[in-house]
Amino acid sequence: MSRPILKLTNVNKSFGPIDVLHDICLEVHAGKVLCLLGDNGAGKSTLIKTLAGVHKPTSGTIEMDGQPVEFTGPRDAASRGIATVHQFGGTFPLMTIGRSFFVGVEPTIGWGPFKIYDRKRANAVAVKAVRDFGITRIDDGDRLVGGLSGGERQSLAIARAVHFGAKVLILDEPTAALGVKQATHVLRIVNEAKKRGLAVVFITHQVMHAMAVGDQFAVLIRGAVAADFAKGERTREEITDLMAGGETMADLEAQIDAAAV
Repeated sequence: MSRPILKLTNVNKSFGPIDVLHDICLEVHAGKVLCLLGDNGAGKSTLIKTLAGVHKPTSGTIEMDGQPVEFTGPRDAASRGIATVHQFGGTFPLMTIGRSFFVGVEPTIGWGPFKIYDRKRANAVAVKAVRDFGITRIDDGDRLVGGLSGGERQSLAIARAVHFGAKVLILDEPTAALGVKQATHVLRIVNEAKKRGLAVVFITHQVMHAMAVGDQFAVLIRGAVAADFAKGERTREEITDLMAGGETMADLEAQIDAAAV
């Protein structure tokens, strides 16, 4: 296999006396989806923030393209090609699609003090970028983002990250709180990003969604990687059991029955 775009080796993160991440070792490759699975409190959020430059590791190394990196903040991580799309897309409901797509880097026309926002260009680029991902329902950059479905807002955020040169796409629970149709739409976008050669970290607690797009899987339990395996090496039931801390569903049902007595 080729050299990973992103590699974590023995990454630890502590907040004072509290150890949150324990010796995390992961690799993310171009054109592949790494699914990071774990229940609430497993450490997924802390790991995401560490990759995105919000937190600095207490120890361990992060490498990009084989070179050790230390992020001074989210902007630094973004400049290296790491884009994080959070659960609700990171878009702005009261902005137009074009404005939301270019927020912070708006194209302009004119010269010097006479520069103004180039609405026509922004709308055209945003609509094309989104439609290139197969989102044909979006055809007007002046539409408000708040009028889009949850899946379309996720897709807009992903298309924006790709347009601005992301190499590693971190998707934080992108299908959470979405209906079946919208979730399927987002999964299709994830597969399209993979086809374009991006390395994708797909964080979820929904095993079926992970299995639909994943190439590699890592199960996080209490801040440690409890299992790391390739597609086809574990069944849905085995993955679910791992996420439950190694307890089988029968074990859990027995505990519930005992508690009810």
